[in-house]
Amino acid sequence: MLEAVLVDDEIKALQSLSWELTNFSDEINVSASFTNPFEALEYLEKNTPDCLFLDIEMPTMDGFQFIQKLTNKNFPVVITTAYNQYAIKALKNEAIDYLLKPIDTDDLQETIVKIKKFNSRNFTAEKLEKILFDFNSKSTNKKITFSTDGKLVFLESDDILYAESDGNYSTIFLSDGHKIVLTKKLKEVNAILPSDSFFRIHNSYIINLNKIKEFLKTDGYVVLKSNHKIPVSRQKKSDFLDLL
Repeated sequence: MLEAVLVDDEIKALQSLSWELTNFSDEINVSASFTNPFEALEYLEKNTPDCLFLDIEMPTMDGFQFIQKLTNKNFPVVITTAYNQYAIKALKNEAIDYLLKPIDTDDLQETIVKIKKFNSRNFTAEKLEKILFDFNSKSTNKKITFSTDGKLVFLESDDILYAESDGNYSTIFLSDGHKIVLTKKLKEVNAILPSDSFFRIHNSYIINLNKIKEFLKTDGYVVLKSNHKIPVSRQKKSDFLDLL
């Protein structure tokens, strides 16, 4: 049974969609439905359904904006709309399919097949990811592992200069000049990085202690070997000096 979440700003449209999904198919259960897209985003930060059915025409936030704001994208999105001109844009915005209202039974069955294929591929990828994580955790030469853009990245401590917060995202800056954007808060990144080499020097920054070149006491900055200047917060200054 597929657990589905529905988002549509019109309560009657939401009730109709729920009825169509559960009556046209015995393979879908509606686990949650929302008329408020902000409440839906909050729910989806903590829950991962098997699929999301999302209306496009919503006044406070349209469906495409909603997709862009999703931090958890580990499930397929199906666009529901009364206007078929949205089809191409929907598929380009990471939706796996679209359904025209009122929903046709045959179209719905085809969409369910696509949802199952998507989830099957994801399940296989998750199993492989777990194997790689487990192998790395048992390795004598354990590396720092990040999951991003559908791939696992394995790094040595020396590869990382610092990490910077950007709300629900974080950016890892590497010694070779490249950077990695993660859909993780800095607190989560801090939990992954080894505490003997990295220190959260500011609410927005974690630095590699082995990459420090200078500490400017008066200005309250550290200068890394790459010449990046990172601020030291007043709350962290004492703990930082103890480490030094």
